[in-house]
Amino acid sequence: MRHKINLTVLALILMMSACNQKPENPQKPEETKTTDTTPTEAQIDFLGITDANHLSAASKRALQWPTDLGNEWFIEFSQLQPLKGDLAYEEGVVRRDPSAMIKHDGKYYVWYSKSTGKTDGFAGDIENDKVFPWDRCDIWYATSEDGWTWKEEGMAVPRGEKGSYDDRSVFTVEIMEHDGMYYLCYQTVKSPYNVRVKNQVGLAWSNSPNGPWTKSEEPILSPADNGVWKGTEQNRFLVEKKGDFDSHKVHDPCIIPYKGKFYLYYKGEQMGEAITFGGRQIRHGVAIADNPKGPYVKSPYNPISNSGHEICVWPYNGGIASLITTDGPEKNTIQWAEDGINFEIMSVIPGVNAHAIGLNRTADVEKEPTEILRWGLSHIYNSYDYQSIMRFESHRKTTHVAKGESNERE
Repeated sequence: MRHKINLTVLALILMMSACNQKPENPQKPEETKTTDTTPTEAQIDFLGITDANHLSAASKRALQWPTDLGNEWFIEFSQLQPLKGDLAYEEGVVRRDPSAMIKHDGKYYVWYSKSTGKTDGFAGDIENDKVFPWDRCDIWYATSEDGWTWKEEGMAVPRGEKGSYDDRSVFTVEIMEHDGMYYLCYQTVKSPYNVRVKNQVGLAWSNSPNGPWTKSEEPILSPADNGVWKGTEQNRFLVEKKGDFDSHKVHDPCIIPYKGKFYLYYKGEQMGEAITFGGRQIRHGVAIADNPKGPYVKSPYNPISNSGHEICVWPYNGGIASLITTDGPEKNTIQWAEDGINFEIMSVIPGVNAHAIGLNRTADVEKEPTEILRWGLSHIYNSYDYQSIMRFESHRKTTHVAKGESNERE
């Protein structure tokens, strides 16, 4: 008989992983330790335990939380706000999946997916129709002096010529600035765009954020090739073998310079993707290279998350932090890995309304763990056909008081 899983209880289980001991060797995950659940007087008081001789399963889990459990990683997101200028909502136009922002010559720069026209789906002529909002996209960019009013500067990276690996769409872009060079990594799709298509990741580089951009002749990352479709029907849920977590798609690439190498974080979608107690089977992976242009080698420890959707990662305190949203049993958490691979939950936060987050890479990331999330860009579905880029903001939450109640603490 199956047991029903309460997601609130599940969140408590997940917090157990946020311990202070981190693995020193990224190739050797930390071994499980036996923990004494005999509570101290301080724990009894803090956790509100009624009788130390009668501990519920929830209380036993709580006793394994870190002794220095704090709130420095806990935040709340505010309501999304519309942008001004050329990035304001425009009927008939899709602008979505903003990259991180960088600053050059006093201006913020952002790159994004842009297409026009409504979405037709897969029921019609997929060779000529538009099957998703992110189908038939090119990568465009815009600049701003204040982060609110934006000027669209033009196309940065177009789709490739017919027959190339990126001839159908280039989209969901991310920027990396390193040693005076600029790198755009992004998703690519080759026609025909059917439900079993296996997208890849491309790369373009320039010595200026204004281009021109040189595209890689071949993709820098591809799905695993170890799943097996069942039959020939265009049905992505029919499989003989599911394969690795990224056997169907590699999405949302983001390259971070880290410890002398380049860590390409990405979202994986599996052939025959299932719905589990946490929702869609979406997980993250990482591929590592010695050079920004590759070759990128997938980590043997993939997947490095069991949840998430769009990639949102940033350096902090010698490690890598990650905002995990939307899908899986660990959604709506902020995690951190000292080695960039073995992530632990640092906070469980309220539902995140900012999606496809474009971080402000000019932020002081060492000021506090979530400083980079104070403001940035996101997108919103104005309708299923059309999306626009918005601004998000967040704030730390350290106390809970009623209206009119005095509280001198921060």
